Amino acid sequence: MVSVRKEVEKVSFNSYRDDEQSTKRSKVQTLRRLLGYLFAYKWQIILVLAVMGYGVAVRLVNPLIMESAIDDYIGQNDFEGLYRLLVLALIINLTLVVTVKLRMYIMAKVCNRILLTIRQELYTHIQKLDFAFFDSRPTGKILSRIIGDINSLKDVLSNCVTTLVPDGLKVIAVIVIMVCKNPALAFASLLTLPFMAAATWYIEYRAHPRWQSFRKKSANLNAFIHEDMAGIRIIQSFHAEKETEDTFDELLEEHRNAFFDAVRMSDAFGSVIDLSWGLGCIFLYFTGIVILGVDAVSVGTFIAFGTYLNMFWQPIHNISNFYNQLVTNIAGAERIFEILDTEPGIADGKAAVNMPEISGEVVFDHVSFSYDDKENVLHDVSFTIRPGETIALVGPTGAGKTTIVNLISRFYEVTDGAVRIDGRDVREVTIESLRRQMGIMTQDNFLFSGTIRENIRYGRLDATDEEIEAAARAVNAHNFIVKLEKGYDTELSERGGGLSVGQKQLLAFARTMVSDPKILILDEATSSIDTKTELLVQEGIEHLLAGRTSFVIAHRLSTIRKADRIFVVDDGKILEEGNAEELMAKKGLYYQLYQNSIL
Repeated sequence: MVSVRKEVEKVSFNSYRDDEQSTKRSKVQTLRRLLGYLFAYKWQIILVLAVMGYGVAVRLVNPLIMESAIDDYIGQNDFEGLYRLLVLALIINLTLVVTVKLRMYIMAKVCNRILLTIRQELYTHIQKLDFAFFDSRPTGKILSRIIGDINSLKDVLSNCVTTLVPDGLKVIAVIVIMVCKNPALAFASLLTLPFMAAATWYIEYRAHPRWQSFRKKSANLNAFIHEDMAGIRIIQSFHAEKETEDTFDELLEEHRNAFFDAVRMSDAFGSVIDLSWGLGCIFLYFTGIVILGVDAVSVGTFIAFGTYLNMFWQPIHNISNFYNQLVTNIAGAERIFEILDTEPGIADGKAAVNMPEISGEVVFDHVSFSYDDKENVLHDVSFTIRPGETIALVGPTGAGKTTIVNLISRFYEVTDGAVRIDGRDVREVTIESLRRQMGIMTQDNFLFSGTIRENIRYGRLDATDEEIEAAARAVNAHNFIVKLEKGYDTELSERGGGLSVGQKQLLAFARTMVSDPKILILDEATSSIDTKTELLVQEGIEHLLAGRTSFVIAHRLSTIRKADRIFVVDDGKILEEGNAEELMAKKGLYYQLYQNSIL
């Protein structure tokens, strides 16, 4: 037993350790696309740039004021002029403080709005994606993109404006001023730039894939935690806490190692800047004192150049930090845009029209289907269902029963052939108009946090309170609802916690009932209900089936014996067809299933 558990745990761990495949894309392209969101706030950005332009001008003027104060006023004993100069410097620097606060407020507001926009776009797009997308990704990995990856973009968006633009302008202005004042000193001060550029490129080249790996490890960890919490009852039931804790520790270790690996490389940015800065200072003073001579450069010019040198390397340091931050977080943007660029496998065609009110004829015309485009799970299936007819689908697990009903709802696209409803190919009508007229119930009927009334109304959002109560009465859910402390206004926790399995199913029946579907699909919807509750549900099912084309997948004879026809499905084909009596008389697969008590 222990060895089996370890083997299962090993397989489970490997499934979470598998990193998602990322689409290679240009970082410049990703950044340009990200900055596109800023253009929607161009007037706020223009105001911020104007404010920062004033700040850059003040900082560039300050060394000149210092130089003038030393050489022109203190050196000439003109203290009255010095006081006027100091008052001017005080005024412009106080206004600088105010403009900095204004800039920070505007950018914080803009960035938060942009993150909200991106998160809404991503969430809306994900809801349009087909089942195949969700089949291939754990929920936790999707959550990590909606929450973690988007949050990581805040500083990038803000610093693109508040760091990159002003500091870039400041660097250019400082170089121009230094060259104009003394070309020799300027050249000496900037002698280390080629070294810095080459080192920065190398560090970025090595750091970016490391941050991509870290993002993937974060997604793996989130996916495991999400599923672990969702399956906590199973874990505790099988006493598997130790095994899941070991898996968590291993994923956490991978996450930590990936982070340290990325940080160690990225931290080299600061060391390169500091080294270049220090060497630049040495070259400046060596050139000014040894090569040019002390008498060739005034004290004020030396002090101004030293200040300008700091003003040059500090923005370079800021820009390198931003670049480091960009390398760190651009991987998050790439992952976000990767999902936004994922085209839904199931989408409305350009010529799609709204589905008229459905009468209920369903035709499978030589339908074949494959989940992976390699091996078909349905093979040349054909049948015709008349309006109002109830069809039961039976057969071994994995025979293809659920696949058939999923194609009717167009949750997947047929590989060959066509599915037609009332003579219309389901690919020629809009998805919304098709699914709006269908009711689908499964074994695991999800209930949302909120009141019972809100959960039933989810079937049709404009349903009145009277219609909600009528639907609950029709499926025999009303009696247990009114016994609750707040009746229909009783608050449910996540997934309907506090209700029995049978009560959850009854609420799901009521939700389907209020939607008044034209085609009804029950995919083992009563398999979790006890016999006593089933007696209550049977009458509700009859209300649901009345006057509707219905497909029922079930393992209980009681739920299918009243079906107009029974399809026996195996190996992706319909092997037998008829009512219960006819199929029993044939003594074929249906007879064997019955004898083996599978039904």
